[in-house]
Amino acid sequence: MSVASVPTAAASVHVLAHQAATSTYTLAHQAATSTYTLTPERIWASAAALLALAGVLLGALALTPFAGRIGAGNGRTPAITAMAAGLLAVVNGGLVVVTADGGPGTGNGIVGGFVALVVGLITVVLGRLALRRSRRASAT
Repeated sequence: MSVASVPTAAASVHVLAHQAATSTYTLAHQAATSTYTLTPERIWASAAALLALAGVLLGALALTPFAGRIGAGNGRTPAITAMAAGLLAVVNGGLVVVTADGGPGTGNGIVGGFVALVVGLITVVLGRLALRRSRRASAT
């Protein structure tokens, strides 16, 4: 072993030791997260799921004939708002799922991310149906 390769070998050992310590810390952090702890990822996923749920309510409201009587116009405004809320929920839920490091119970909000994805897609479909119905009603 030459003298020139000694710093390289020392740097390699340092990098490997740092990676081992970091992975040990990550595993300990994930194991220390309890089921009821609110982590930032869980809050983010829950907010996306609640946004999707609000969009479902707006989409359902836009689909009913009652929407015109409560000041929601012909149902176009709640339909567009529902579609926008659903799209935001899908994007945020997808980001939560993509950035999650572990599975359910690790504090990464992956369950809430999947809920936001599914309910957000339902919201977009409801909003699209309501928008189509409002266009058909305004054309006649």
